[in-house]
Amino acid sequence: MSIFSEKLFSASSFLLHKTVVRVGTRLNSSGSWWCNVPMGPPDPILGVTEAFKKDQSKKKINLGVGAYRDNCGKPYVLGSVRKAEDIIADNFLEKEYLPISGMPEFCDLSSKLALGEDNIAIQENRHAVVQTLSGTGALRIGGAFLARFFPGCKEINLPTPTWGNHIPVFKDSGLSVKRYSYYDQKTCGLDFKNLLLDVSKMTPSSIILLHACAHNPTGVDLTHDQWAELSALIKQKSLYPFFDMAYQGFASGDLDDDAFAVRYFIEEGHDVFLAQSFAKNMGLYGERIGALTVVCDNKEEKNKVMSQLKIIIRPMYSSPPLNGARIVTTILSNEELKCQWIAELKGMADRIIGIRQQLKDELAKAGSKRNWDHITNQIGMFCFTGLNEPQVEKLTKDFSIYLTKDGRISMAGVTTKNVKYLAESVHEVTAA
Repeated sequence: MSIFSEKLFSASSFLLHKTVVRVGTRLNSSGSWWCNVPMGPPDPILGVTEAFKKDQSKKKINLGVGAYRDNCGKPYVLGSVRKAEDIIADNFLEKEYLPISGMPEFCDLSSKLALGEDNIAIQENRHAVVQTLSGTGALRIGGAFLARFFPGCKEINLPTPTWGNHIPVFKDSGLSVKRYSYYDQKTCGLDFKNLLLDVSKMTPSSIILLHACAHNPTGVDLTHDQWAELSALIKQKSLYPFFDMAYQGFASGDLDDDAFAVRYFIEEGHDVFLAQSFAKNMGLYGERIGALTVVCDNKEEKNKVMSQLKIIIRPMYSSPPLNGARIVTTILSNEELKCQWIAELKGMADRIIGIRQQLKDELAKAGSKRNWDHITNQIGMFCFTGLNEPQVEKLTKDFSIYLTKDGRISMAGVTTKNVKYLAESVHEVTAA
């Protein structure tokens, strides 16, 4: 046998041996290593979209998607975003890693957008800010920090209902999850009386999650006066506010009005956590760009908090992605682009507000005698219609209209072309 043949034979034997060993070691007494892993349930929202795609009806409508669509039902890329991308491309910028905490310019501009440039926490430089993987990442990093360092009761109180991902995010962070009243099914509005009652019973020095604007999934928000009353009660109970603000500017079309609750709480002396996202208001869904801001008591405390946020981030994903931060920074630092973005943002918000009114009007034209005021009283991308599960099932089965089982619809999926059909279909399933 030649030296070459011997080496080839040895290599083949080695590979065969490795294969046999691998097959042998992957088995245990139950079969394979992963034979006991249970099948997880499908995502209730993504499942709606999958069912929609399989439907062959020409009249089908997808009202489950949590992303903005234009009046033709198409994904919408803002002109200001396109221009920002052109500027970035023309500058031939490098692709080096960002710092653990993200792009400093992005963090600075994001906090000023959310809190207001004249905010006392910014003026006193006592706010820690890190770039995150969109709003979800901000919640997850915030939850991990609170689980490690919050000095009070490590439980977080979430509204009923709330965004479906809130519960697993905070549970996986290591916090105990409790619930409080929020939505009134009878009025399709705010259950403020029971909300206050539940808050008054919360464990002192625990955490409360608050939707800053455009509550997801109900679209039901507090008034300014109600925020003031809630702020006083939260202070009395020594609760720690954690704001989730995914829709600044997208709810009402006014960046300042949508940030009212966050700014008011800080003015009233609350230190807060703020999860911020640019998915909805800049249409940067796939860029995964967000921020976590922690308002502290002083600059020294801010520096300590910042150091620990970096320690949490480092083993999770090391540093955040670059492109989304560049887009946001380019828009917010360029006055012309920022003005264009604000106008486009208001246009998106106004389309949603307008289509709410059209849906309500079309329901009346279809002959519905039900009170649909909640459609226009609610705000933001989502609407809790008040439809029950059997009505939702009938709407899907008979009319190819897809929405979540709790009756939530994405108003972004409603257009001037399908609103009449939607209204007539809803009337059909609710008239009986």
